[in-house]
Amino acid sequence: MPFTGGARINTNISAMNAVNALNSINRDLGMHQERLATGRRINSSADDPSGYMISKKMEGRIRSMSSAIDNVGDASSTLGVAEGSYQKIADLLVQIKEKQTRFINGAFGSDEKSAIATEIAALASEIDDIVANNKFNGVQLLNGTYSEDFQVGESSAELFNVSFSASVSSASLLGTAAGSITSANVVGLTVDTGIGTVNSAIGAIGASLNRLSAKEENLNNAITNTEAAKSRIFDADIAKEQIQAAKLQILQQTATSMLAQANQAPQVFLSLFRS
Repeated sequence: MPFTGGARINTNISAMNAVNALNSINRDLGMHQERLATGRRINSSADDPSGYMISKKMEGRIRSMSSAIDNVGDASSTLGVAEGSYQKIADLLVQIKEKQTRFINGAFGSDEKSAIATEIAALASEIDDIVANNKFNGVQLLNGTYSEDFQVGESSAELFNVSFSASVSSASLLGTAAGSITSANVVGLTVDTGIGTVNSAIGAIGASLNRLSAKEENLNNAITNTEAAKSRIFDADIAKEQIQAAKLQILQQTATSMLAQANQAPQVFLSLFRS
């Protein structure tokens, strides 16, 4: 920093030094005040180019994992819709099993047995109705064709498949379609096999829901940790910024005062011209 003895008044070096110092203080003060106002340490790439790039990359990871959590929720909802229908179908199969057992009764005549067969056929028709109406976002789940992937992680390779490959219907579960059930074939209905098929499907759904719960918990932990790492780079330490701002405000006042004194200094040489 240049200095002068002060006897040259055409160029006031002291005032220029004071102005430069004041400008530098004002720039730094403005930066710290902006950080206090926004809560961010990095408000533009010029503040910290590498930190800006790293924090934006982390922000991308956070948003991707947040979307993955939404996908986990959708996958869980899909499984939940299917599970509800499977459970209702299982209840219907239990009722059919009960009536099938009741059917084999030597005390019943043809009318009684025909009535039981009609009840079983109605229950079987309800199974088909449940399958037809079981949809998620307009897509049927239990017709044996549903198989979709959900991205459940940051990477596009982290996929979770939700599928219901077994075709569920009165024909597949009971061995006879609902409209063909009569007194002549009630005894031969494969109810136990149907119950086993549905229970296996419910068990598989439960296992998938447990996996999705674990993935959701893991994603939440990863988001929290990444947010913490991003915050250390991107966010302002309010206490430190306030200390710096207070210091610079004092320096601003002293620099302004020194500028005023530097502007007054050349006037002392006017006394040389007094007689």
